[in-house]
Amino acid sequence: MLIFNTTYHVEEDQEKYFLIWMQEYYLPEVEKKGMLHAPRMTRILSHHEEGSACFSVQFEVEDSTLLHHWHLEQGAQLTEEMQKIFKEKVVGFPTLMEVIV
Repeated sequence: MLIFNTTYHVEEDQEKYFLIWMQEYYLPEVEKKGMLHAPRMTRILSHHEEGSACFSVQFEVEDSTLLHHWHLEQGAQLTEEMQKIFKEKVVGFPTLMEVIV
């Protein structure tokens, strides 16, 4: 089992809109495909910079091949949509992790 995590740095004036967009659009759209499971969104408390907030969005995925297919079919498009809406006010970087225990 793998965990696909994306950490987002969000400018303070966009935080409310980002959270709404994630909850009402992004997470439901990802779940519709059925490739990524168990979505979780958390606020990152340990790396707070004034004027911004950080969030982690995580999904479980069976393997990297399935994640690659998801990225080609949906992930790249969702990232592009996010960039059109939030421009440089939201920046995300992905991390792929393996569950050990």
